[in-house]
Amino acid sequence: MMGRLRESRWVYVLLSILLAIILWVYVRAAVDPSGTISIHNVRVETTGASVLASQGLAISEITPQVVELQVEGPNSARANLLRNRSGLYVRVDVSSCVEGENTLRWREIWPENINYDDLTVLRSTVTVKVEKLYSKSFDIQFQLDGKVAKGYQMGTIAIEPEQVVISGPVEQVNQVDRVMAVLKTEELNERFTGDLALVPVDKQGKSLENLELTLSAESAYVVVPVVKTKEVALTVNVVSGGGATRDDARLDVDPPKIVVSGAEADLEGLEEISLGSIDLSNVVGTKDFTFPITLDPSLTNESGLASATVTVTVEGLDTEVFPVTNIRTTGLAEGYQADVVTQSVLVTVRGPAEELEKIDASQIIVVADLSEVTTMGGSRVSARVYLNGSSTVGVIGEYTIAVDISG
Repeated sequence: MMGRLRESRWVYVLLSILLAIILWVYVRAAVDPSGTISIHNVRVETTGASVLASQGLAISEITPQVVELQVEGPNSARANLLRNRSGLYVRVDVSSCVEGENTLRWREIWPENINYDDLTVLRSTVTVKVEKLYSKSFDIQFQLDGKVAKGYQMGTIAIEPEQVVISGPVEQVNQVDRVMAVLKTEELNERFTGDLALVPVDKQGKSLENLELTLSAESAYVVVPVVKTKEVALTVNVVSGGGATRDDARLDVDPPKIVVSGAEADLEGLEEISLGSIDLSNVVGTKDFTFPITLDPSLTNESGLASATVTVTVEGLDTEVFPVTNIRTTGLAEGYQADVVTQSVLVTVRGPAEELEKIDASQIIVVADLSEVTTMGGSRVSARVYLNGSSTVGVIGEYTIAVDISG
C-alpha cells in the first residue's frame, strides 16, 4: 500500500513539472511572442588576411560589403538587439581561401548584453575574390591639416621611416598616389614630435578607405620644427666727418628690413640689425656702400639676402677747394730718405658757406705715413689731411702724394 502511494507521488511530481513547462511556453508565446526582423547594412569584417599574405595572396573584393540579417526570436530579444545594433557585425574567415572566387559563410558578432541563445539567424554567404599579392614602395609625405600660427614658421620635416611598402591586390595598390602623415591642429605654434598615422590617398588627395591594403608601418615618427619669425630693420652707424653730421645726411637702405627666424628667446628684444659704420668724410654728394648682412649663429636669414646697399647723400652744405702746400711725411724707417715730389694738393673742405669763408689754406696739413713703404724709388702713397682751428667744417675725399725713397 505504501509503495503504491510513493509511486503515485512521483507521478504527480512529473505531471506538475510537465504542466509548468507547458504553462511557461504558453505564457511566453502569449506575452513575448516570437517573430522575425530584418537588419540592414550590417558591416562585413574579415579575419585571416595575414594567412593569405604569407601565401602571397590578398583580398581584392568582397561581395557584398554590407549584408542584411534575418533574425528570428522573442519580441523582447529582438527589441534589445535593435537598440544595440551599432555593435552588430558579421565576420568572415578568409584564411582558407584560394586564388579566385570563394563563397564563405559568415559568423555573427553580437553586441554586448545580447542573449543570442534566444535568437536564430537565417544564414547567408558572401563572395570573396582573392588575387596574387602586389607590393609597391611610397615616400611618406607630411601634411598639416590646419595652419602655421602668425609669426611662426615651419622648418624642415623629419620622418622615420621615410618610406612605406603597401601590399594588396594590384588594382587597389595602383589607386594609391601617395602616403601622407597628417598632423591635425588649428594653429601650429610649437615644435611637434610624435607618431602620426599613415593615410594612403588617391590623385585627388582623397583618403582611400575600405580597401584590402596592408602597410609595412601603420604610423611614422615625425619631427616638425617650428620657429618664431620677426621682421627686423637694417641700420647703419653714421660717423660725423668732413663737416657733415647725421642731420646733414639722407640714408636709403635697400632692403630696409629682413625677416629672421629663431627661438623666441633669441628674437625677444631684437629690433634692428646694424650693418656697420659710414664715415661721412668719405661721402661727396651721393655714394653707395655695400654691407654683408651678418646674423648671430642662432638666427636664420629667411629673406635669403646676403648683402644690403646703403645710399648716402649729404645735403645742405657747400664745398670749397684749397691748394695746400703744407705736406709732410712720417714713419719712415731708419736709414731711408724720402723726397716729397708733390708740391701742392687740392683739398676739398665742406661745411656751411659762412664757415668756409673763415678757412685759410694755411690751416690744412697733408701728412703721409711711410711706415709701410719698403720700395726704393718713386711711388704714390696715401695721405691724411688735417684741418686745424675749426669744428664746423671738415675735409672730404681721399688723397695721395708722390714720394721718392732712397737709402
